[in-house]
Amino acid sequence: MALKLTEKLAYVFPIIREEQLWRLLRENIRAQRHLYIIAVLAMIVVAGMTSATAWIMRYIVDAMTIPDNRGMVFLVAGAVALIFTLKGLATYVQSVALTRAGNRIVATQQIKLYDKLLRQGVSFFNLTESSDLLMRVTQSANAARSIIDIIVTSFVRDLLTLIGLVTVMFWQQPLLSMVSLVFGPLAILGIRILLRKVRAIMEQEMASLAEIIKVIQETSTGIRIIKAFALEDRMAFRMNKAVREVEKRSNAIARLEAITSPLMDTLSGFAIAAVVALSAVQAFGQSNSSPGQLMSFVTALLMAYEPAKRLSRMRVSIESGMVGVRMMFGLLDQPETLTQHPEALHLAKGEGRISFDQVSFDYGNGRPVLNNISLAFEAGKTTALVGPSGGGKSTILNLILRLYDPRNGTVRIDGHDIRLATFASLRDLISYVGQDTFLFSASVAENIRFGRPDATVEEIVAACKSANAHEFIEKLPKGYDTQVGENGAFLSGGQKQRLAIARAMLRNAPILLLDEATSALDSRSEALVQEALQHLTQGRTTVVIAHRLSTVLNADKICVIENGRLSEEGSIDALLAREGTFRALYDQQFGGAERRNSA
Repeated sequence: MALKLTEKLAYVFPIIREEQLWRLLRENIRAQRHLYIIAVLAMIVVAGMTSATAWIMRYIVDAMTIPDNRGMVFLVAGAVALIFTLKGLATYVQSVALTRAGNRIVATQQIKLYDKLLRQGVSFFNLTESSDLLMRVTQSANAARSIIDIIVTSFVRDLLTLIGLVTVMFWQQPLLSMVSLVFGPLAILGIRILLRKVRAIMEQEMASLAEIIKVIQETSTGIRIIKAFALEDRMAFRMNKAVREVEKRSNAIARLEAITSPLMDTLSGFAIAAVVALSAVQAFGQSNSSPGQLMSFVTALLMAYEPAKRLSRMRVSIESGMVGVRMMFGLLDQPETLTQHPEALHLAKGEGRISFDQVSFDYGNGRPVLNNISLAFEAGKTTALVGPSGGGKSTILNLILRLYDPRNGTVRIDGHDIRLATFASLRDLISYVGQDTFLFSASVAENIRFGRPDATVEEIVAACKSANAHEFIEKLPKGYDTQVGENGAFLSGGQKQRLAIARAMLRNAPILLLDEATSALDSRSEALVQEALQHLTQGRTTVVIAHRLSTVLNADKICVIENGRLSEEGSIDALLAREGTFRALYDQQFGGAERRNSA
């Protein structure tokens, strides 16, 4: 019996089959149940007072037709005042409780989505556009809140109000009530027909919104290229196309949502007209009814229109919002591309020896970047990685940081497989400066303090002096408190890179990874930073990537990486003595007559 009832409800309200809807309700209503309990109780009062408004119309009319009964008039007047006061207070409580619960849901979902992003590996961000992530984090959370608000208000306030008013109608005029309800099934059938196009339209609209965000992002980050190549017209065309698509689909959704009102207006008009006409017939009007009863019935019938209309639009609104909810759960359920071992151990500070044992890797495109490479980075010494671009040098640093896991083989630090270590303990051992310098939209001091949050001002200044950054920082408008802008927009490339070096110096980790760390510096700054790095690398395991061989001449060991393999390794003198790749690179940069003693 219960199964048949559920099937019938599923036919009328197909959305109840939506598993993700039930998941949304389970996870969020339970967490905010105290606020929703308050809101539901307030809605019950609102529904009750709305029904009482229609009910008391009988006594208002009857009292006004018998003016001599002043006691009755004053009693009815007091009851009316009480009803509307209680309804006003309950409406206020309902609104505040729903708003607070909704705001908490949005905040909770956005935090969950962002935490999920932080747990993802770098490969996830390589394959997912940032505009899509922004859409999911912002729009999806608001869609979740909207759906819950619609369901709670419709199934509690509107449904109870409608039930209460229909009860008043049947109590006052049962036969006329039966006639008025004939038009209900017609409204349900009309709504079902409208819903068939909603989902497809909303999915297309979300895609267009993502395109708008993408265009804005590309304009912000690539404005120099846009200006340099006169791409304004092309970018404007892309934006106009995306905006027009959103406008077109928003209008389509608006038409579908708006058509429910005239549909309900028409059906309600026929229902009221039928009731008015039949009330003149003695059999339907029930000659023993008082004018107050008929007025109470008509009032209840007219007041039932609004909650019935909101209930009829509920399905369209829910279906529109479910597109965003599916996007949200799609991100939350996305498998994590890089996970911490369930029994991961804390990796204690040791000598800092790094080893690669038969490591192979590709970025998921089927093209190997590293091929069974084995090499060692000795503790406390500097190892330089050189070779042609695309040979796999930066990938080696990515694997040491465990931004990716190798397809085969093992990366070890002090003999420990880094896949069995906690992320936090692994990253605590490493300082990193990359060729693509990134700065947060914060002050100079805050950007440097990210290297070690508990650092003092004196330690920050000392790190900046070592990185040859203190001098230019002092000349900034607010010194160390100067805001650097989005990704250091207010600084030059060399200044940004020196701040990144200072951040790594402040971290003071036993392992130092430098990926073209001095590429954006002028000759003077490079010389000063190289001197600082020589002091910094003392006693630390340092891995340096550089295309300019002048930056690696003092390395303890040089490894030549070609086509994902280790082709040569040894000291600079040993490599220069060979007629190999390093000798060719050296002669190309320093001239064929140059030798070690002249460098």
